[in-house]
Amino acid sequence: MLNNAFRMFVSASAVATLVAVSPANTYAAETHYPLTFENCGREITFTHAPERTVSIGQSSTEILYLLGLADKVVGTALWLGPVLEGYEEANAAVPRLADNDPSFESVVSTKPDVVTTQFQSQVGPEGVIATSEQFEELGIPVYTSPSDCLGKDNSVGGDGIRHTVFTIELIYREIAELARIFNVQDRGEKLIAELKTREDAAREKIASTNDKVSAVFWFSSPAEGTDPYVAGRNGAPGYIMSVLGIDNIIESNEEWPTVGWETIAKAAPTIIVAGEMERRRYPADDLEYKLRFLKSDPVTKLMPAVQANHIVVMDAQTMNPTIRTIDGIEALADAVESFGLGK
Repeated sequence: MLNNAFRMFVSASAVATLVAVSPANTYAAETHYPLTFENCGREITFTHAPERTVSIGQSSTEILYLLGLADKVVGTALWLGPVLEGYEEANAAVPRLADNDPSFESVVSTKPDVVTTQFQSQVGPEGVIATSEQFEELGIPVYTSPSDCLGKDNSVGGDGIRHTVFTIELIYREIAELARIFNVQDRGEKLIAELKTREDAAREKIASTNDKVSAVFWFSSPAEGTDPYVAGRNGAPGYIMSVLGIDNIIESNEEWPTVGWETIAKAAPTIIVAGEMERRRYPADDLEYKLRFLKSDPVTKLMPAVQANHIVVMDAQTMNPTIRTIDGIEALADAVESFGLGK
């Protein structure tokens, strides 16, 4: 579980990371092309501000929209749910190449001058769509979200293993780097400042939890009645909980390990966070399935969190290291306050 010493380590690391990648320190100046920098262990070069972008991954796409770059996006893919509120019209004007994984050919056919990818599992060393090198052979640079590679090993398969704790600074880094690539640094700085203000406000809302609250995040399950995919300590939910002073009952470093309900019940989390998504790869992707299971299974229905209805419905996108992680912090803080647990 996350203890005070661990949270102090997270805070110190976050500060150090912010100093290293802060757009005010690094990216404030006008971009001069060609622009070359390291991204996920590879050197990428941009000869001009991109005009035609294919974005694979909902968070990467939404960051581009928030930076005012929707008109530069010619294709998207890999969506878990609806686009950010307020961007419905902009998103409707952008072709969706696939709800999940597009083909290499469909991406190339849009004639992009950059591909942004949220996950290396889609575009990376063993990407199901293609490798970065396949795009680069066609003169198309690939930008990968730092949150999916820094401090993380994706070679083990599945969702990979994080060797260092995720912090929101990795999302700030992505915002700053994309702003630099597209030469819109002022927009990047403004967006980062807004997100920091929101995080601080959520933190203050339940500042007195003092380790009195614990939680488990349930993303999905591979089949009906099987062990659930729950959040390990090093991913985005672990960060959400650490920010709010909430203990994660799951001690694994995996992003989404499977853990038996008997084990979860013995840990007696104060809160159960259930992911809501449009994806239907597994039966438990459906929120209604999750809620029915929790209230009817012989083990879970006796859990104090279920009996007290301390179940928080959260957009599954907030459970990944994404721009929506801030939404997750706010949603959990609001729930803790409404349950009367933050006093």
